[in-house]
Amino acid sequence: MNNKQHTTTAGEDYLESVLILQKKLGMVRSVDVARYMEVSKPSVCYAVGTLREGGFLTTDENHYIHLTDLGRDVAEKIYERHCFLTKHLISIGVDPETAEADACRIEHDISAETYERLKELVTKE
Repeated sequence: MNNKQHTTTAGEDYLESVLILQKKLGMVRSVDVARYMEVSKPSVCYAVGTLREGGFLTTDENHYIHLTDLGRDVAEKIYERHCFLTKHLISIGVDPETAEADACRIEHDISAETYERLKELVTKE
């Protein structure tokens, strides 16, 4: 994750979680992320350190987590895909819980081209 333009699937999940929690809570700490993602606090601390080194987020003196512009861009892209995919999987009859889980997996692997074509297809209908 040291490449400033790329992060892993797990890193994307952490960034997306920070974005969602910032929208809900305003300020986010590692413990909030751990609860939200249902992972251990040491796992969050390791991920935060790696993402900080990669330029995706910062922490302040009170240990609050802040997305950098780069981190926010990645998080918003993943979150947009997640919401779009979940909504449309549900609309074709997929159980909401399954749709949520499938969207979480697909959002990381779908190419930008395929995602854009899906969005175009949906807006034409």
